[in-house]
Amino acid sequence: MGEYIISFANWIWGTPMLIILMGGGMLLLFHSGFVPFRKIGHAIGLLRGKYNDDMAPGQITSFQALSAAIAATVGLGNISGVAIAINMGGPGAIFWMWVSAFVGMATKFYTCSLAIMYRGKDSEGNIQGGPMYVIEEGMGKKWKFLSIIFCSAGVLGLLAIFQANQLTAVLRTVILEPAGLDEGDKTRWIIGITMMILVAIVILGGIKRIAAVASKMVPFMVGLYFVTVLIIVFKYIGDVPDMLLKIVTDAFTGEAVAGGAVGAVIIVGARRAAFSNEAGIGTAPMVHGASKNNEPIREGLIAMLGPFIDTIVVCTLTALVIMLTGVWESTEQDGVRLTLAAFDMALPFYGRYLLMIAVLVFALSTMFTYSYYGHKCFGYLFGAKKADYYNYFYLVTIVVGAVASLEVVISLVDGMYAIMAIPTMISTIYLAPKVRVAMKDYFQRMKNT
Repeated sequence: MGEYIISFANWIWGTPMLIILMGGGMLLLFHSGFVPFRKIGHAIGLLRGKYNDDMAPGQITSFQALSAAIAATVGLGNISGVAIAINMGGPGAIFWMWVSAFVGMATKFYTCSLAIMYRGKDSEGNIQGGPMYVIEEGMGKKWKFLSIIFCSAGVLGLLAIFQANQLTAVLRTVILEPAGLDEGDKTRWIIGITMMILVAIVILGGIKRIAAVASKMVPFMVGLYFVTVLIIVFKYIGDVPDMLLKIVTDAFTGEAVAGGAVGAVIIVGARRAAFSNEAGIGTAPMVHGASKNNEPIREGLIAMLGPFIDTIVVCTLTALVIMLTGVWESTEQDGVRLTLAAFDMALPFYGRYLLMIAVLVFALSTMFTYSYYGHKCFGYLFGAKKADYYNYFYLVTIVVGAVASLEVVISLVDGMYAIMAIPTMISTIYLAPKVRVAMKDYFQRMKNT
């Protein structure tokens, strides 16, 4: 079974996904008139709460929506996802992650604007957002099969198995193995069950509790990780220009990959960027669709900051740490263990503990947010009353993730992400003209105020 999952993920993340995510994103970037570049200042002003409206419908503020969305994206995708990218595609994969991120900002702008424009109601009459409602409300009932495909893949793709897997690896490597307390499979089971209990306490309280916890944890954890990584980068500051040059040159030569195939480097970069910032996958619109905002364009502008913070800033810093310390050339480690090796080398004694705290907070905050996404998908398929059953399924799979192999886990998530991207991108491109009309109207009004 595991082999089928891995080969399916590798096939769908070849040409099909490059055309859908990168091609579709480029189309949206041009269609928007390069909004991500021109309006980033306005987006930052919005994030600071300059135009908040407490009377607007929705459950959470735009800042909380962005925090929850970033909690789901700034996380292990940035710590172990970057390590996996460098391991599989060499430093050049980072360049293609950058390209994907700028393209992803345009995609995120459109998908999250549409999430506010076309909100729907679940079977209990609560206002909801997300690609399944955008398809149904914006494209009409005859397209509902796309919503069903999206939600079916979401129920499996939005499990926290990758986070559980990598968090288990970190706890064993940093704390248990040095202390001689690691007992292999038994230890994995114990860690898995402990994580399940911690996550249960938060997610059984619904989106408001998830958003409240995420908006407190995220700024702290991004700050902690950021400062630690900057200390390491400054330690090797003389080598930074060489490393940045290496990222750019390797992107077009593929020297670090067997056979020097540039195509392979691009695919690894795009695949890891999608896992890292989720642009075009359709998860962020679900949480931005619950935001208290009557202005679709405003929500889209706030949402587009996600890929920038996530991939351009955080992933680049992680990549520099892995490259500056040279561990990627000298070790067989993969995923989060590679990043651990880099932190260990750059900051002996305490580097690994700082990374462990960051991974712990990143992984838990992602686990909280993902449960909300999967809950919404399940509620759409089976009715809002039955949605809470999903949480129990979700909690059990955390234990499975802690015990399973990394390659199978990441391939299952990648494969489901790819299936989710297809309905999301079809509906976004189909409805893009509506966003453009709303955008012109919005900026005209802003000019007149």
